[in-house]
Amino acid sequence: MDGGLKMEKQLKLVVVTGMSGAGKTVAVQSFEDLGYFCIDNMPPSLLPKFWELVRESGKIDKVALVIDLRSRAFYDEIIEMLRNLGSDGLIDAKILFLDASDEELVARYKETRRSHPLAMEGRLMDGIRLERDLLKDIRLKAQLVVDTSKLTPRQLREEIFHNFDTSKSTSFHIEVLSFGFKYGLPIDADIVMDVRFLPNPYYIADLKNKTGLEQPVYDYVMDSDKTTIFYQQFMTLLRNIIPGYKKEGKTSLTIAIGCTGGQHRSVALAERIGRALDEEYPVRISHRDVTKRKETTNRS
Repeated sequence: MDGGLKMEKQLKLVVVTGMSGAGKTVAVQSFEDLGYFCIDNMPPSLLPKFWELVRESGKIDKVALVIDLRSRAFYDEIIEMLRNLGSDGLIDAKILFLDASDEELVARYKETRRSHPLAMEGRLMDGIRLERDLLKDIRLKAQLVVDTSKLTPRQLREEIFHNFDTSKSTSFHIEVLSFGFKYGLPIDADIVMDVRFLPNPYYIADLKNKTGLEQPVYDYVMDSDKTTIFYQQFMTLLRNIIPGYKKEGKTSLTIAIGCTGGQHRSVALAERIGRALDEEYPVRISHRDVTKRKETTNRS
């Protein structure tokens, strides 16, 4: 091979299509959480140019393209277009077809009170039958067909993650956040723990103007028997419940540790908890209020 030739990274394209009401909205949200660049009903004539721009940018390597009856003309062109796009081996293209039974589709349309795109003024079943006939060829060409009749949105999400998650280790991560109650609760927290019952370094003259990121404050907080008991029991709780959050399909879990001002106790505990969880999960530690000290009023 010529040493001057540069191998390009293979790009992944998933075409998400299927019956109206079968779960394309849940699917595209799942692909977004997996890091795919998602596009809803791009005109077919623009796809080759778009893919060329993607390849030139080098910043996007996963794309999910949602196609439904609003792009009906695409169904006649998509197979040939995908074949052309993948002819150089640089694009891995797959079709995901979402299906559901007629009975389930009727029930979903009745529940949402939406009109079927092919039965705006006629019977719902007529629209479903016509759509099924229009999509029969593309269904046969799909690499993966998922029947969502008996799947909950969470189960469909799990199915997509199972088949299309190319980075298993990063599909779930934990955010450990310290904060001060005086500045308000973090609205995006899944778990909030109040550590204001622990000894307060603020009242130690040498520690007052330091933070939990500094060793003397960290050691003061951790040397307390109360801290030892709390930390051991809280970590046991977290290790027991985190797998449940993953099983429910969450891609991230935010654990917020709060003290009064968010400079001392919460910071030290967030650091220790985050480092311990990092042995098992991808973890990011942040300190929302560590720089908000007000010398005249702070009681962290």
